[in-house]
Amino acid sequence: MVLQLDYVDRAKMVPNKWSREFVWMAVCLVIQLSDGSRSANAARSFRQKIVDRILTNSSYDPRIPPNYDDDGPVVIKMELFILSFQSVSETNMDFSLTMFLRQRWNDSRLAYEPDSRMKMLELDSRMMDKVWVPDTYIVNEKDASFHEVTVPNRLMHIYPVGDVQYSLRITGTYTCAMDLQKYPMDTQTCALVFESYGYSTTNLLLRWTNTPVGTRKNLVLPQFNLKDIQSYTCDRLYYGVNYTCIGATFKLVRNYGYYLTQVYIPSILIVALSWVSFWLNIDAVPARISLGLLTVLTMTTQSAGARTNLPRVSYVKAIDMWMAVCLFFVFAALIEFAYINVLSRVEQRRKDTICLGNLPRQIHNSKEDGEATPPEIDWKKKGKLRQLFKGSANRERARTIDKLSLHNQILTLGTEFEKEVV
Repeated sequence: MVLQLDYVDRAKMVPNKWSREFVWMAVCLVIQLSDGSRSANAARSFRQKIVDRILTNSSYDPRIPPNYDDDGPVVIKMELFILSFQSVSETNMDFSLTMFLRQRWNDSRLAYEPDSRMKMLELDSRMMDKVWVPDTYIVNEKDASFHEVTVPNRLMHIYPVGDVQYSLRITGTYTCAMDLQKYPMDTQTCALVFESYGYSTTNLLLRWTNTPVGTRKNLVLPQFNLKDIQSYTCDRLYYGVNYTCIGATFKLVRNYGYYLTQVYIPSILIVALSWVSFWLNIDAVPARISLGLLTVLTMTTQSAGARTNLPRVSYVKAIDMWMAVCLFFVFAALIEFAYINVLSRVEQRRKDTICLGNLPRQIHNSKEDGEATPPEIDWKKKGKLRQLFKGSANRERARTIDKLSLHNQILTLGTEFEKEVV
């Protein structure tokens, strides 16, 4: 009986033990959540206090640059990250690209006590107007814009020591002075130049970081290869005042595969086509004239098309020399046919004159031989005029020359008979 009661008491004690452990775990979870909530509220309040202290309730003036009352200028560390090259235009001599413009400087007025819960203060785009930023501008900019989809693409971080990280996303078109003398086998060097618009080197300096320009992986340009990027410093003097200046150059090597297939190979084929007239019969005048004019006009059209996207510069380009040489060969083939045709006709007239000039001698020789009448000429065997015009397409012209030759023969025979009678 005692053993049975002891077993029952132990069975009742088991569920009480599990219930106590469950309650203890629930209490711990509630305490942990409350601590996390208090820490989050503390962090939010910490950020809010910093923003209120350095931007809202303080005497911070964004119109005055850092170190304005000190002896040294504020140094702006700059860095570019190229996202894409949209185009490089030879006609307008400019190029377009999209980039991140990153600037970093120190403003001791924005320093705050560090906290392990917050490494940096991230500002909203609506709060950035309350912080001083450098007046950096791009010297060779033609047209540029900030991205504002879906919100203004701007970033600003403030670190406890007072360092400010400022980043912008910009798309713009910039001038590039190109040398097209070797076009399309040319290499162009385009630059981006940054200056401070209002502050001299006494108050502001622009300098590159250790990695001045970065590019996106697999960056592709339409007609060029980006071979090299160089950075430099170019402080300038305006009206006796020295202003800070930095720049970056992009070395662009043109891909000539497009011009090889669209310009060089077709022009070579056109020149070879003009040489086909050398194998045509000299009497095929319409075919040779048509072929020569067709190749000349085609070469002229192709030359004009190759210069469509080029500016009207005063110097001669490499593609101009190529098209001029091709046009010369095509035109020379046409002139060669005209010259050979003239020589052929002159030679034909000379042979006709020799043939007619031998008629009186033949008549005189026949009289000395005792013949009463002049010998009859066999035009089938000795008629050189008929043989010359046998394969000619201009039959009417051949008949006219035959009539003139017969008339000259009759006049010659009449003259010989008159002398005989006398």
